[in-house]
Amino acid sequence: MSPMSTSRRAAAAIGVFAVAVLVVYAVARPRPGREWMTPPARVQTPAAPGSTEPQLTAQGDHVLLSWIATTDERAMLMFAERTNAGWSQPRAVASGDDWFVNSADVPSVMRLADGTLAAQWLQNSASGADEAYDLRLSFSHDAGVTWSPPATPHHDGAPVQHGFASLFEAAGGGLGLVWLDGRLTSGEGHSDREAGAMTLRASVFAPDGTQAPELLIDERVCDCCPTATAVTADGAIVAYRDRSENETRDISVSRLVDGRWTAPATVHDDGWQINACPVNGPALSARGRDVAVAWFHAKEEEGRAFVAFSRDSGRSFGAPIRIDDAGALGRVDVELLDDGSAAVSWVEFVKPRAQFRVRRVTPSGVRSASVMLAAVASGPTSGYPRMARRGAELLFAWDDGPDGSTSVQTAAAQLSGSSLH
Repeated sequence: MSPMSTSRRAAAAIGVFAVAVLVVYAVARPRPGREWMTPPARVQTPAAPGSTEPQLTAQGDHVLLSWIATTDERAMLMFAERTNAGWSQPRAVASGDDWFVNSADVPSVMRLADGTLAAQWLQNSASGADEAYDLRLSFSHDAGVTWSPPATPHHDGAPVQHGFASLFEAAGGGLGLVWLDGRLTSGEGHSDREAGAMTLRASVFAPDGTQAPELLIDERVCDCCPTATAVTADGAIVAYRDRSENETRDISVSRLVDGRWTAPATVHDDGWQINACPVNGPALSARGRDVAVAWFHAKEEEGRAFVAFSRDSGRSFGAPIRIDDAGALGRVDVELLDDGSAAVSWVEFVKPRAQFRVRRVTPSGVRSASVMLAAVASGPTSGYPRMARRGAELLFAWDDGPDGSTSVQTAAAQLSGSSLH
């Protein structure tokens, strides 16, 4: 399989929502006073033309941008760090001509608290089976100059899908991660309805590189929606698209408590039944015991995006607040602000192209006016725009298009004092 191949089921599912019925939704009037952020300004990208699959990760004041660069049939995972002078010079993590490259299931590079860098990407299974690929992990202890030999966190050996990983800082140091694991499936995805279900699993790597046993979080989840993790004052939390026996695919969360993942809990009973994976996962942000989760659904053929807030580390969530203006394609992200509100981004379809937009939402439901960051492609390979916070700076990254003629783009805005107290 070429490293530039894209999941067929992902393309079919996303295309459904590009033509969703759009219904105008009234915007709550924002409070008067200063704008919550300055107008976003483009920042010179460190990524070369043709780059794809941007990801932003944050650890304290360190924000890393990663992306895929391709040359002929070879894919390379690259990253750069945000500094006061702009993005640092890019560095390579790893490369290969047998990678699985997909606009929704993207690699990432994350800095841990002790300075260790952790990276994950996808490699086609040695079996050669269609859409069978493995997660690969590597670590660097010298700021990305050298990297450890790649390892795989799952040990089932099945030629099936393993991916959609989310990384987090483990309690006491080291790397935690969750991923979608198809070891119980036939490897044929939605084309084989009698096969076993996709599962959500997790593991932890200690600072010395030793791996704890794999843990099962949920035995039946949506096949190809991205996952999201965050770390609260009470431990890690994961959000993902669940899957019931009657094909209801609402968002659930699980928390890591005393070394065990809690029973999955639904964030809100949307009741979205769909007999396919929408390839549209949730986003999480946590500060102390405050948590914000953003997500998408297209119940009744109307794409809508929401955010909900928790004040108890994700044990419970308030009522969902709609964030889009006139119908969403999803692909959400969220960042909590110091005053308890959240910056929420999403993709909205506005003819002839989709728009990457952001707004501030308070837990009481007050929404600022939305800001358009960029026009983006609305097709099945347009990818996920990203957002991350670095102190008083809000950073954005997106992919202009999938045809190799454009590149990963970035922008930055400054948060106002009212969002930082």
